Amino acid sequence: MTLLPQIQSPADLRRLSPDQLPALAAEIRERIIDVVATNSGHLSSNLGVVELTLALHYLFNTPNDKIIWDTSNQTYTHKLVTGRQAQFHTLRQWGGVSGFAKREESPYDAFNAGHAGTGVSAAVGFVAARELSRDDHRVICVVGDGALTSGMTYEGLNQAGALQKDFLLILNDNEMSISKNVGAISSYLSRLLTSPLYTTLREDAKMILKAIPAVGESMLHAAKVAEESAKGLISPALLFEELGFLYVGPIDGQRFDHLLPTLENIKKLKGPVFLHVITKKGLGYEPAERDPVFFHSAPAFVRETGKPRHSSPLPSYTNIFTRTLIHLARENSKIVGITAAMPGGTGLSGVAEKFPDRVYDVGIAEQHAVTFAAGLAAEGYKPVVAMYATFLQRGFDQILHDVCIQNLPVAFCVDRAGIVAEDGTTHHGIFDLAFLRHIPNMVLMAPKDENELQHMIKTAVDYAGPIAVRYPRGSGMGVPLDPEPRPLKIGKGEVLRNGHDVTILALGSRVAPALEAAEQLGAEGISAGVVNARFVKPLDRDLICSIAARCKSLVTVEEHVLQGGFGSAVLELLAAEGLLSGLKVRCVGIGDEFPDQGPQALLRQHHGLDADGIARATRELLGAAPKTTQPQLAR
Repeated sequence: MTLLPQIQSPADLRRLSPDQLPALAAEIRERIIDVVATNSGHLSSNLGVVELTLALHYLFNTPNDKIIWDTSNQTYTHKLVTGRQAQFHTLRQWGGVSGFAKREESPYDAFNAGHAGTGVSAAVGFVAARELSRDDHRVICVVGDGALTSGMTYEGLNQAGALQKDFLLILNDNEMSISKNVGAISSYLSRLLTSPLYTTLREDAKMILKAIPAVGESMLHAAKVAEESAKGLISPALLFEELGFLYVGPIDGQRFDHLLPTLENIKKLKGPVFLHVITKKGLGYEPAERDPVFFHSAPAFVRETGKPRHSSPLPSYTNIFTRTLIHLARENSKIVGITAAMPGGTGLSGVAEKFPDRVYDVGIAEQHAVTFAAGLAAEGYKPVVAMYATFLQRGFDQILHDVCIQNLPVAFCVDRAGIVAEDGTTHHGIFDLAFLRHIPNMVLMAPKDENELQHMIKTAVDYAGPIAVRYPRGSGMGVPLDPEPRPLKIGKGEVLRNGHDVTILALGSRVAPALEAAEQLGAEGISAGVVNARFVKPLDRDLICSIAARCKSLVTVEEHVLQGGFGSAVLELLAAEGLLSGLKVRCVGIGDEFPDQGPQALLRQHHGLDADGIARATRELLGAAPKTTQPQLAR
């Protein structure tokens, strides 16, 4: 008899015997593999954390006890045992179960998180709220080993240790070198160090030694040194104990006979506890065990082989970035690549293969990455910071304070700009124009296709100040590539099609659908021009003003929020030039909301960013069709 269908809540889970948990874990792995193979998703980490998740819900009184998941892309087992089994097949789909913790989805999801490093700080907030409310529930935070490269994690650890309130921090370690010491002895000692007998004896010994006149404190210090030395033989305890935590571990995170007794003992302890758990990425699916990096965020794949279900013959924008930077780095020894824990995703891993001494992965430390780049630039190098748009948000102050104020030549290659699909709300790169555009000295551009991207990367590398190029997730347009990248003239757009009724000013990924929309409108007797803006800052003042004076109707299109973006920049320019009077303008972009998860094409359609949406907005501006409410897609 299968167990998983019986588990509709943690209360059902707690009715099982400990001997039944391994069988349930095996069923959950099969379910996760099947759904991710169909839908895409984060596979490696979720397969590794099955037993730990079950143990937490088995022993703690969730949702009264709070589990905060740092990053939260490792919550698939958590979702399966907290009432979302029937909907789990909709994982990461439009209107379906989120791939991350989502408070709007379930009371068991205590805190939303898509960026690593936020978990400890949030959890300490939960601890403080509990103390202020005089409650007695437990607060547990699960962080991945990558979070220990985030400075924010240590800020949270520092406060948690100083508060000295009950708090369990669990390190899900599936990669770091400190995992080597897992084994029978360390697991046994971890259970021993958390046992009621040991902790009682330790506290009693402290009291007795302190009471001995003159020598008691010295003896207590010697005993502590001896204890820490013994721990140091089998675990990296000292750092976390100096921060005020009782360090426990490492223990085997795939063995219930290690997890359950250790967690039972920890429940009896007071103060902050740091539990170090070793898990194996991709456990239970051989292709993911062999290549956990690929299956970290896997596309839909054929379960039998692990090969992607779909592949495009066209190069991705990321691929073009990689090959262009390799080409330029051969010519310029001052080019240095920098990323924050995303060398594969950003394409810098390919650059590192050619130039291993000139690529730096600084870990989940975006703020450090930016200021590190500023230091390199101050010494005459040309740092290229490759980062997803959603993560670049975290380095805003450093971009302003450390790069732009000093007008340093740092190039930001902003990948995954715009709608990024199934990762959803926390990952859409739709705010970068707004937070970069208003900073003095910054130049900001976006390519219409992959050929223009290579020219923009060349432009960025050659430019003597701060500059950013944003480009979307996914495959290029399939256009021919010029044999050599060349620098573009800063602040100059490109007229792709002339029109006397209306002109569509399009940016980046929206240029191609703007051309399609112009074709539609042309078939209806509307003469629509199209401009590839190229630059958001500086705008092509002369081109835009001349078109506005002649055409009297403008539509701006961007895959970005409307507030503070490209359309806002155009309106500011027109207002400053006194051209708004008698001019009709419609800005097309994403409204004042956080877009949901779903396929890129569907989300672009939903937000009116496809060719049909652009054509519809243009007709409405011209009064060529009655203004109608955009149809809502079924959820």
